[in-house]
Amino acid sequence: MTEFTSEIRETVLRSATKEVVIARNRPFCIIGERINPTGRRIFQEQLRAGDLSAIDRDVAAQVAGGANVLDINMGVPLTDEADLLVRAIQRVQDLTDLPVCIDSSVLEALEAGLRVYQGRALVNSVTAEDERLAAVLPLVKKYDAAVIALPNDEEEIPMGADRRIELVAKIVEVATTEYGIPIEDIVIDPLAMPIGADTGVVVTTMETARRIRDTWGLNLTCGASNVSFGMPARHVLNATYLPMAMAHGMTSAIMDARTPAVVESVRAADLLLGNDEWGGSWIASHRAKQAAAAAVP
Repeated sequence: MTEFTSEIRETVLRSATKEVVIARNRPFCIIGERINPTGRRIFQEQLRAGDLSAIDRDVAAQVAGGANVLDINMGVPLTDEADLLVRAIQRVQDLTDLPVCIDSSVLEALEAGLRVYQGRALVNSVTAEDERLAAVLPLVKKYDAAVIALPNDEEEIPMGADRRIELVAKIVEVATTEYGIPIEDIVIDPLAMPIGADTGVVVTTMETARRIRDTWGLNLTCGASNVSFGMPARHVLNATYLPMAMAHGMTSAIMDARTPAVVESVRAADLLLGNDEWGGSWIASHRAKQAAAAAVP
């Protein structure tokens, strides 16, 4: 296994005009999850009919909520996903200057999206499966993207931290040595699992995140809503989970930027962890809320 010293890694994403850096000493990167048809029947029907207008509302709401990057997923059964993804990316680029995370398990769609994107994207995602690494990593290299990687393989989704760390080591080794992908462009998802299924999963994820941070200094992300799936008061759980994860090395999350309680908890953690110099962003946000409240008759 190739050894890397633990240091701050900067994962740089770009649109045509804007740069976002994911790093431990930077404010937490909120990756807006809303442009995704999963669980949205009406949105799926619109996409099947070729109507992408709902994307406009989703972009506006996530930008207003404080998203730094937008995840774009067009996985709708019985559609041409590559065509939909290209059109969605082009539409998002017309609406905002935020960088994008291109989210697809279909290789043809993934490459089509990377080909038309004007910037440096984040690819969501690759696993430690040999076939998946061999299929996705060449595209990441070809289009100079960064990539989210998950430590599960053909055999299992590991429930223990040790096995997850072994698979992270494999991903880092293959990506850096076989494909020449810079280590700072590998973002690991330490596998956030539903707390409702097993109350020990969060402890395992935190341990995995800490060990990844301390061993490689890699940036980390997660699907924040996975943790609270199936539980009541989900916003409370998510708003508690993310600051805990940040203290263990989490530097970004794919989350709903339209939820003020969760976004505020992340920004408060930025301040408390020293990633909001002199509290400038926290104070400015507070003053903006006061001004907005005062403007309401």
